Amino acid sequence: MVQRITIRASQKKGDIVELTANQSHYLRRVLRLGVGDRFIAQDGLGAQWFATLSEDPTVAHVVEVVAAAQQVLPTAPLRLIAALPKGNSFDQVVRQATELGVSHIYPVISDRTLLKPKGNRLERWRRISQEASEQSERITVPEIFSPMPVNMCLQQANWEGLRYLCAARQNSPHLLAKLQDDLTSENLLDVTLMVGPEGGWTADEITVAIQQEYKTVTLGSVILRSVTASITALSLVAAARELLI
Repeated sequence: MVQRITIRASQKKGDIVELTANQSHYLRRVLRLGVGDRFIAQDGLGAQWFATLSEDPTVAHVVEVVAAAQQVLPTAPLRLIAALPKGNSFDQVVRQATELGVSHIYPVISDRTLLKPKGNRLERWRRISQEASEQSERITVPEIFSPMPVNMCLQQANWEGLRYLCAARQNSPHLLAKLQDDLTSENLLDVTLMVGPEGGWTADEITVAIQQEYKTVTLGSVILRSVTASITALSLVAAARELLI
């Protein structure tokens, strides 16, 4: 398996990749790569290149573009609107959501959200997502947005495709059943998922989401923690899409 790192667009200058100190340390000290060893540099937006290490620890040389056949290509957008759980649990959501193919992550503050995120959380989540993309061999890195109130997020959103609000103890169909009805192999539509906090969405939040054309669905008869619910919902979408490709 060829190791990979994610670079900024400004780091690639022609056939040269300028490595940061952290990237050089990771490639040479952690992965134990040496001069002439190959790795993949990716920009997180879909472009990838094979590169080799040089004697200069700050420089790598691009040797060829990674062929499309060797890439795991992204599918239609998969968005996650997730109420922030307490503690550092959202780190786990970001990591596993990235592995499952999410394209956009919107952390939101709901009426029952206990966590008030600090300013450095966003950079931490983006770093976790980048690392998870590299590990899972994704060619794109999900876009993660600054936390905002859930109603503000819904008001700003103007997306196409399928929209589902996951709610416990609702007289609603299972998400899997809706996906089987709504997804087709001819048109893998955008999918947006809303997953609430511990205790679930409030009645007012559900009403606002329905007004924005979200369909209420359940994830089964058991009550899931918010972290588990996000991963479960994304897993169902990823599996349903995989079967149609």
